[in-house]
Amino acid sequence: MADGIALTGSPDSFEEQVAPATRIRSYWQSVGFRLRHDKATLIFGAIVLLIVLAAVFAPLVAPFDPYKESIIGRLKPFGWRGHLLGTDELGRDMVTRLIYGGRVSLLMGVVPVLIASTIGGGLGVFGGFTGGRTNTAIMRTMDVFYAFPSVLLAVAVAGAMGGGILNGMLALTLVFIPPMCRVAETATTQVRSLDFIEAARASGASTFVIIRYHVLGNVLGAVFIYASSLVSVSILLASGLSFLGLGVRPPVADWGLMLSTLRQSIYVVPIVCALPGVAIFITSMCFNLVSDGLRAAMDVRM
Repeated sequence: MADGIALTGSPDSFEEQVAPATRIRSYWQSVGFRLRHDKATLIFGAIVLLIVLAAVFAPLVAPFDPYKESIIGRLKPFGWRGHLLGTDELGRDMVTRLIYGGRVSLLMGVVPVLIASTIGGGLGVFGGFTGGRTNTAIMRTMDVFYAFPSVLLAVAVAGAMGGGILNGMLALTLVFIPPMCRVAETATTQVRSLDFIEAARASGASTFVIIRYHVLGNVLGAVFIYASSLVSVSILLASGLSFLGLGVRPPVADWGLMLSTLRQSIYVVPIVCALPGVAIFITSMCFNLVSDGLRAAMDVRM
């Protein structure tokens, strides 16, 4: 008996007995292990995946034409003539409009966050590593954007440029660059004073090489986790812009625009009118819960 493990059988069987107790997982193996055993994150991640797949394959999944109108089929309840969730104010199928609306809402939720993560994260890493006046200039510029609430800034930028998907995404990108820059700069500042960075400098490595091979690997985790939490915020802001007429324009299907056009009929079929809001709530909540699961799995203190 050694350390509570019986030394029986062949050397191969001995290794099989000792390996589970002594195996050391890498960081990403540990992250994968935690995610595989986090049932809540897996469930909500599966819901997010289903929403994304339904939006991507909307022409194959949607039962009706999203733009086909019907005067006699306006504002019908659930199950009317094959319309599972009823029809909207122009007689269009709600299931189809919700599926196609997910396309635009997810596009305006994910793309601005990706662009902001690239630009803001790059500025934050560069400023945090170089320090000095460069870092001061970058962060003070970001502080100017912090003077405005995110919703007000998005509305102001979208209103100045006019409506449309591209202008809406640009407005959301400008809103998310400052917080992404702040997160990346904070993480980089904590990393740049560690011993392995000093060793890389002493070996003659250039700033670009140090950032690429030594800093990014320790910063991307924090940036990725924060970016995943911003997707739900981006979906809400995009829906708000469309609701105010500053985002997607008719007849394009979008959850925020659907809420805006259906709000006048809320006393006729209130449940049907609430469906776009339910879709926004479920999608945003799932993204938030998946982000929380990723943060718990990637926390090195765990």
